[in-house]
Amino acid sequence: MSRPVIAILRGIDSSEAVDVCAALIDAGLTRIEVPLNSPDPIDSIELMVKAHGKDATIGAGTVLNAEQVAHVYRVGGRLIVSPNADKSVIKATKTLGMQSFPGVLTPTECFDALKWGADGLKVFPAFQMGIEGLKAIRAVLPAETEMYMVGGVGPSDFGEWLKAGANGFGLGSSLYKPGDTAKDVAIKAREAVAAWDEVAG
Repeated sequence: MSRPVIAILRGIDSSEAVDVCAALIDAGLTRIEVPLNSPDPIDSIELMVKAHGKDATIGAGTVLNAEQVAHVYRVGGRLIVSPNADKSVIKATKTLGMQSFPGVLTPTECFDALKWGADGLKVFPAFQMGIEGLKAIRAVLPAETEMYMVGGVGPSDFGEWLKAGANGFGLGSSLYKPGDTAKDVAIKAREAVAAWDEVAG
C-alpha cells in the first residue's frame, strides 16, 4: 500500500541514506525525497535508488532549475519536489517522465502549475494557507487536483487537513532530523503511518 505521504530527509548524509530509506519503507512510507540542500544529495539519491528503487519512489526536493532535474534523473530519481512553481522545472520533469510536485500558495500558482503539467501541488508553507484557506482554494481547483500539505503539518493534524480537502502530506522534521538513527526514523515513521491509516481508512 502506497500512502500519499512524502518523507523529506533534509540534511541526511549519504552514509546513512540507505538504512533510513529502508526504515521508512518497512514502516509503510514509500515516497521519499532528499532536498538538494542536504550534504551529497545526488549521492544519497543514487544509493537509495540502487538499494530500494523497486520498493519506493525516490527523488529530490528543493529543486530549483532544469539542470538539477536532469542530475536527479541520471541517478534514477523519479520524483521532483520544489519550494516554488517554476515552469522550466515542471516541464523538464515531465519531459523526462518523472513526477512533479511544485510548491504553491496562491490560486495563480496553483493554476499555473497545473497548466504546466504538475502531477500534484505542494502547498508550502501549509500553515500559511491554513485550513480555511485550503477549503477556499479547493472550491475553485479541478476536483482531481492532488494537494499535498507541507510545512507546519504533522501526523496529529492529518484528519483536520483531509476534511478540508488535502490529499496527502510532506513530512520533514517529524520524521527525520540530522542525527536521527534509522531506528529513530522507524519509530516516527510507524507513528505517522498509524495516524494516516486511522484517519484515511
